[in-house]
Parts: sequence; C-alpha cells; structure tokens
Amino acid sequence: MSLSSNKNFYVSWEAFHRATKELAKMCLHGNFDSIVAVSRGGLVPATIIARELNIRVLDTICVSSYDHDQQRALKVLKDAALPDSERLLVIDDLVDTGETARALRERFPKACFATVYAKPQGKALVDKYVTDIEQDTWIHLPWDMELAYSAPLAEQQR
Repeated sequence: MSLSSNKNFYVSWEAFHRATKELAKMCLHGNFDSIVAVSRGGLVPATIIARELNIRVLDTICVSSYDHDQQRALKVLKDAALPDSERLLVIDDLVDTGETARALRERFPKACFATVYAKPQGKALVDKYVTDIEQDTWIHLPWDMELAYSAPLAEQQR
C-alpha cells in the first residue's frame, strides 16, 4: 500500500477521538489492568483508552514497518517489559496487512488486541476494532496532516 493509492480516508482529531472513545467502550468490561501501545500509531489511542478505562500501567513496543508510505519488513526497535496476560490490552491505530499484529500476537498470545481501524487483510488478527476500511485506501491520520488555507471556489476558477 502506498500514499499514491486511489482512495484516501482523511481523519480529523475530533473523529479520531470519537472513534477511540468508542473503542474504549468496547473494552470497558474486559478487566484490563495494563496497556501496550504500538509505537507510533498506537500512542494516541492508547493514551485516550488508558484515561477512559482508568488504567495507569502503560508500556510501548516500538516497531517499524513503513518508510513514510512504503511498507517493508517489520523491525522491533524496543520491546515492552509488561508480561503477557489476559488482562493486557495491546492498542494500535490500525491493522493493515496484519504484519505487525501477527508479530505482536506471537509476543503476546494471551492479550486482547484492539485497533481503531481495520482493513480486510488484517482484521482477523484483532479482537476489537471500530471502523472497517477498504484494503486499497490510505488513511490520513490527524498527526500526519496540517491545516492549510483553502482558496474560495471563485478564486480557483481564475
């Protein structure tokens, strides 16, 4: 998947926050006591979910599988120190091809995996998610975008 995809899905901060709170509601009765955020995309939703579920124990697993918009082999840059447990919640922003989720499932087989967005190739690897996204759609998350001036239509015709 690359940024040159024909389909784009733009997500505002408000929409992302709303969807993440919906994910928190789905996790509310899971009896979770700790979270592993998948860095970097899972950091923001993990923080929101930790607040909503009143979870104070958070760690990160830092992985790299993209060079800007091109997917490549997954590298674990920093492992999480939290032990695998049924009370562990692993949070990421999205599951795309499932490469990251597959590697994390091996690392945390007992944990619950939750993402805000899920594409078909990786959807079966997560336990909870909020929004289905088509496989050939590039998701533009709010931390990857900036607000910019938009010329009025009349000026664009000149």
